[in-house]
Amino acid sequence: MDGPSFPNWLGRVTPAHTQKAILLFWLPLAATWLMMSVEGPFLAAIIARLPDPRFNLAAYGVAYAFALLIEAPVIMIMSASTALADNSLHFRRLRSFTYTLIGMVTGLQLLLLIPPVFRSIMLDLIALPPQVASLVYGALWLLLPWPGAIGYRRLFQGILIRDGFTRLVAVGTLIRLSSMAITGLLLFFLLDLPGALVGAASLSTGVMAEALASHFMARGSVKRLAPAPSGGTGEDEELTYGRIIHFYVPLALTSLIGLAAQPLLTFFMGRAVAPLESLAVFPVVAALTFIFRSVGLSFHEVAITLMGRKLEHFRELARFALVLAVVASGAMALVALTPLADLWFLQLSGLSPELAAFAFPPAAILVPLPFLSVLLSFQQAILVAARRTHPISWATAVEVGGMALLFPLLGWHFGVVGVTAAAISIILGRVAANSFLMVPCGRALGRAPWHYRPRSG
Repeated sequence: MDGPSFPNWLGRVTPAHTQKAILLFWLPLAATWLMMSVEGPFLAAIIARLPDPRFNLAAYGVAYAFALLIEAPVIMIMSASTALADNSLHFRRLRSFTYTLIGMVTGLQLLLLIPPVFRSIMLDLIALPPQVASLVYGALWLLLPWPGAIGYRRLFQGILIRDGFTRLVAVGTLIRLSSMAITGLLLFFLLDLPGALVGAASLSTGVMAEALASHFMARGSVKRLAPAPSGGTGEDEELTYGRIIHFYVPLALTSLIGLAAQPLLTFFMGRAVAPLESLAVFPVVAALTFIFRSVGLSFHEVAITLMGRKLEHFRELARFALVLAVVASGAMALVALTPLADLWFLQLSGLSPELAAFAFPPAAILVPLPFLSVLLSFQQAILVAARRTHPISWATAVEVGGMALLFPLLGWHFGVVGVTAAAISIILGRVAANSFLMVPCGRALGRAPWHYRPRSG
């Protein structure tokens, strides 16, 4: 094997299309996302045990929301790498495109940190309390490496997935979590830092460690990429920068519009009933939801890799997705709708009984979200595999637009508590997005040959 050598149990998983083979290919990526889902609750638990937990949890949630929004254009690099980097020339062009994108988003975060710009957004527009805004400012400085490291590691993780090394992606995430946890615990015990700054520093340290590990582990996969074709004989054979932009811009808009939802909801909750309590518990509820929603997110690249250029393996993946969706929402229901909710919010997350009371209703409302997330990942994978990415961004616009219309009605007109209004808006917005994608997915499948072939066993 060219590049670094790894133990057999970390070797390549050969892509195949039986239910067992899909499961084995997906499991390492599911473990990756599940490990990532521990990140939020772990840091929230540390922040909740440091001084001024309400202010610091709120500030950490706001800073994280803006960091996610700024990194949005690079999030889909892994999908692009999985789908497009099929030879060395295409990889080099995608890598140059990624580096340019990284520079742009890092510059955007620096622009936000210019004091007059920061004050106009955080104090005047969002109306954060000054103490919370001050903590957000420090946290965003510590999160400055975050978008670049995310884009860099996603580029190489896509190469690993395409080459069948999904287990190495999980190893990278384990390195990220270990680095994050060690940093968080050292700062907790050794330094007298505000909780929001502890959380931000830990996040940045973890993702930078993962980016370096992903680069190292993918060296062999990069070397094994097919050589650049000597001459194009078909439309798909040469990936120009123009084609990268045409393919990627809808995906970037998808993540940008989608991640705009959290700052948007932050703005809405800051002006609704119980604003400080809502801002404090929203990251904790979101962290719980993310644990079960992550199985859908992990299925996205699996479906892109295994679907086939002509969507010929749609049936097998659809059966797997249905089981996955039901299990994910059922597992969340066991936590959110039973006494396990007390264990999660009071014991593990460290919320006071007063704050936990604000978290129970939205957690119950969000139980269908994991099911809807698996469905959305599958729908998006169909369109990415078919190279029809534009409907994906339109669906996300429908989802966020629905939230933007519903929250003012619920939270401002009817006086629903901010975090509960946010949960209702999230669910109904996602249903709207899933419904919107039914038509373009049906069209893509109508052009594919899968329905003419006999069912596989």
